[in-house]
Amino acid sequence: MGGDHGPSVTIPAALAFLKHEPNADLILVGLEDQVRAELKKHHADNTPRLTVKHAAEVVAMDDPIEVALRRKKDSSMRVAIELVKDGSADVCVSAGNTGALMAISRYVLKTMADVDRPAICSILPNQKGGPTYMLDLGANVDCEPHHLHQFAIMGAVLFEAMEKRRPSIGLLNVGTEEIKGNEVVKATAPLLRADHERGVLNFHGNVEGNDIFKGTVDVVVCDGFVGNVTLKAIEGLSRFVKATLLETTISKLGALLARKSLKKLNPEAYNGAGLLGLKGLVFKSHGGANAFAFEWAIKRAYNAAQYNVQEQLSAMIAELMPRSPDQEAPGSTIQQG
Repeated sequence: MGGDHGPSVTIPAALAFLKHEPNADLILVGLEDQVRAELKKHHADNTPRLTVKHAAEVVAMDDPIEVALRRKKDSSMRVAIELVKDGSADVCVSAGNTGALMAISRYVLKTMADVDRPAICSILPNQKGGPTYMLDLGANVDCEPHHLHQFAIMGAVLFEAMEKRRPSIGLLNVGTEEIKGNEVVKATAPLLRADHERGVLNFHGNVEGNDIFKGTVDVVVCDGFVGNVTLKAIEGLSRFVKATLLETTISKLGALLARKSLKKLNPEAYNGAGLLGLKGLVFKSHGGANAFAFEWAIKRAYNAAQYNVQEQLSAMIAELMPRSPDQEAPGSTIQQG
């Protein structure tokens, strides 16, 4: 029900996904009358491997987190996440309000042991033809060094689970020199270097914004403020380049010749970000996603479930995750909102 378009996008995407994945089952969670009406438009009333789960409320894109969490207890978002908690579903996919999705996911599923804050991780293309995983992309605007340290571990675990090889990790900074950056970034680097020396992580060092697309490293770590601004700038640039190339006849010819390269920059094909650090799999689609993009989000979520990412995250995080300063303090308590 979420995102800018709701069932008019999510349902065609779901139907297209089922055609390509014969072993998948989908549960559509939302206002049942609206969901079934949209299914009827696509002549898909009785589609095999697809069920409808009624939820009486919808979290609006502009709903405050408190409203979504405390007042709308029968929202489609809440019901979908509870299906993951009780084992009825392996993974939840939503295009809805990001803040609400994170808050409800934390409340219902809880965070993994030793994880202070979940992070949003997505992938971007690079010049080497592979993916660059990047986190955090907006869940945590203000971070401490141990948060970035945890993000690096979670990103490394996800990459290894999905790509089947050990990743290199870069810390996003304004320069590659160790003396560059703010105090949080400078304090994070020694934590990652210590892990590298122990053989726990493959830490490359500081990287700059242009390294994201060079493929200098496999996983780029930053706080949610920097990550979200970077992601939105990339999306805007991609659309600007495509629109500009199509303005004139000559540009159209150039666009045709550059078609393969433009496909690599298409943000729709990289839709679907994992919320890492929770006791259950949740994936976030861009709110403005079209059916093609939302289908990609479902594919990424499905692959994560297929590759047992949750089990691998749980095991490796338990082994690698250092205790945060708050957890180490004697007699301290941790309050999760």
